[in-house]
Amino acid sequence: MSKTFRLGILGSGQGSNFVALAEAVAAGTLPAEISLVLSDVENAGLLTHARERHLPAQFIAPGYFRTKLDETAEHAFVAALQAAQVDLVVLAGFMRVLKGDLLRAFAGRIVNIHPSLLPSFPGLHSWKQALDHGVKVAGCTVHFVDAGVDCGPIIGQQAVPVLDTDTPESLHQRIHAAEHVLYPQCVAALARGDIFLAGRRVIWK
Repeated sequence: MSKTFRLGILGSGQGSNFVALAEAVAAGTLPAEISLVLSDVENAGLLTHARERHLPAQFIAPGYFRTKLDETAEHAFVAALQAAQVDLVVLAGFMRVLKGDLLRAFAGRIVNIHPSLLPSFPGLHSWKQALDHGVKVAGCTVHFVDAGVDCGPIIGQQAVPVLDTDTPESLHQRIHAAEHVLYPQCVAALARGDIFLAGRRVIWK
């Protein structure tokens, strides 16, 4: 019998993308199990959602940096993920730039979703960046994580039209809805082994 594909979810916020992934697992459309949920925020909604589903969920203090984990925290995250034997680390609103040990321990096995059509509008508040820039199409991108910011190889993208009546909040809400469809699809393809890298290009079987 083949080994179950194991996911480790990292997040900092309310956990809406985590919920979409967990529902896809429960529905059988994402052939994996969620083995561990970790957050750098003690009262994150993500942890509440995980515990409601009786999934292992843990807060790990991030340390003294504002935008990344300190060395002690990074070691703790790596140790927890390795103990859970995760095959893929899935960032779901994790608000820390990954560096060092975590990237090395899970090289090529960390994915993220970003609320823009990368490489346009990396970084924070990308939906507001898109609206301020005047683009007619925004969207979301699932990508592999490397040492840069939102610049790893692109796995999948979903376009979202920008309406003349949009506010940053309304555009962000529609991008979120697209994320909840795209992310489980991409993670499911990774779990099935339907994706491979050719340079920077991600090829779907």
